[in-house]
Amino acid sequence: MREIQIAFFDIDGTLVDMDWKQMTETMRQTLIALHEKGILLVIATGRPPFRVPVFKGVSFDAYMTFNGSYCYDKEGTLIHSQCIPSAEVSRIIANSAEIHHPCAVAGKDRIVCNGADQNLIDYFAISGQALKKNEDFDLVLRNEDVYQIMCGCVREEYDTILKDVSGAEITAWWPRAVDIIPKGSGKNIGVEKILSFFHVSRDHAIAFGDGGNDIPMLKCVGMGVAMGNSSEDVKAAVPYQCPSVKEEGITRFFRELNIL
Repeated sequence: MREIQIAFFDIDGTLVDMDWKQMTETMRQTLIALHEKGILLVIATGRPPFRVPVFKGVSFDAYMTFNGSYCYDKEGTLIHSQCIPSAEVSRIIANSAEIHHPCAVAGKDRIVCNGADQNLIDYFAISGQALKKNEDFDLVLRNEDVYQIMCGCVREEYDTILKDVSGAEITAWWPRAVDIIPKGSGKNIGVEKILSFFHVSRDHAIAFGDGGNDIPMLKCVGMGVAMGNSSEDVKAAVPYQCPSVKEEGITRFFRELNIL
């Protein structure tokens, strides 16, 4: 069995159940035990930095946010940053408006939106966030870097939203909304940057995820593990699977590896 030196964890549907919206005590103790064994712990999420939850007693060594576009260590040292070109941001918002979909855009420190439909409202509610139209939306677009755009839509609308766009791409883990990220970004890029920062080989890395946006991450580490509650495309993408988050799948997987 390969030595595990670093572990990457998605949040929603992986560390935290989508229904319970909180980490179980078993999962919390598992993370603490892994850290005590010298394994580096990394959050790998589509959320922005200011929406990453704090779990009591758990210390993470690095954070991969915006699906890999903004990564930093526990001291706040920037590891990687890649925003969406401003012209592409404007084009995406215009394309979305043509099919009557509002957008939320995320900078490093805040999220603003030009409106909210039910899909977008429900999407943000998953992580306990509420949306309210921001009057300074256009001002933010002109003056701040945008790392991610969120839009409520279905797969059949992806091409319309990205019409004439070359500097951004869609990643999705929920069927009624998308995260639009810089072209050539993704959780796999974040993993590569963090592994290089800590001088750890991918062969000694493990990652857990449940959504389509996790597939690149799961495929670029030595051991990518799909949660039992994952969609079928995630399960088909990697050779390893653990029970669902409700069944304490991560803890059980580490026990099978005789790490716990």
